[in-house]
Amino acid sequence: MRDYMRRVKVLVVDDSIMFRKMLSEFLDEDPEIEVVAMAGDPYQARDMIIRFNPDVMTLDIEMPRMNGIEFMKKLMPQHPMKVIMISSMQQTPTDYAIYGATDYLQKPHDMDGGAIYKWVHEELIAKVKAAYHDKLAEEKKKQIAVSPNNFKRKYNNKIVAIGASTGGTEAILSVVKNFYPNIPGTVIVQHMPPGFTEMYAERLDKECRVKVREAKDGDLVEDGKILIAPGDKHMTLMRENGRYYVKCFEAEKVSGHCPSVDFLFKSVAKAAASDAVGVILTGMGSDGARGLLAMRKRGAHTIGEDEKSCVVYGMPKVAYDIGAVQYQEPLENIASKIYNILNTIP
Repeated sequence: MRDYMRRVKVLVVDDSIMFRKMLSEFLDEDPEIEVVAMAGDPYQARDMIIRFNPDVMTLDIEMPRMNGIEFMKKLMPQHPMKVIMISSMQQTPTDYAIYGATDYLQKPHDMDGGAIYKWVHEELIAKVKAAYHDKLAEEKKKQIAVSPNNFKRKYNNKIVAIGASTGGTEAILSVVKNFYPNIPGTVIVQHMPPGFTEMYAERLDKECRVKVREAKDGDLVEDGKILIAPGDKHMTLMRENGRYYVKCFEAEKVSGHCPSVDFLFKSVAKAAASDAVGVILTGMGSDGARGLLAMRKRGAHTIGEDEKSCVVYGMPKVAYDIGAVQYQEPLENIASKIYNILNTIP
């Protein structure tokens, strides 16, 4: 559980050097807030998010290279966070909420130091703290007590493979944050645009007990490590001399996607057969269903997320309908189900 007494980590994003420096200085005056970084555009902001993992970001809408709204659209599916949008233009609650922002503030009409100081202390600080407390409440609600049996046991030569699409970034987190360092090497495809899989892997690495990395061609698949397929490359599982590794490469889309869950699962069926556990989570379409069926036919144990807990009951439904799903489980049970299965595999 997070420490409720620690200072709120804030990232300030604004293209005006003067405005972001004043914002940072005035926010830092509050003993409960720490501005950990500043950025002049969304590209710098992305790097600061990976580096500092802020609790709250203040985000200007009108910026060069990419405006705040476009940045929000790209950021939130891969790295949901508390964002207070700031603009000189008037917005309505519906406007900012539809982009995924927590709150909105209009910049003061008078942009001198005194007016900005008053605006920060009378309005912005309260919204930053409220956003942080919302974050804490949501994290507490998401905590899942999973205590799998024999979590110190070694699972030699076993593999866990997970595929997801729409809604999958949070669903994957809900599963893997309950993995212990003894979890077999895990390979994941989450439909995601290039450039954001590294950020997503960094986020999971910070929040989980296990190591999480964006996969690179030739990476070994090892116990206690999760590899996320790069956003613009297929990932396949290979086995040589008793060790698993991945190949990552550019190629045509499979099942409408690159990376493709089907592509990964079919390679897991071939390389690991009955030593694998396959999991298909929330997502639109059918990618992964045929690959999961191939895994089951080769003796792997397979799990599908149930309809009630899915954001989109598409991929798991198709997999279930064609007989690829051996166990259908709510999201909160999947991590413990994986461990239960692993404890039964010879």
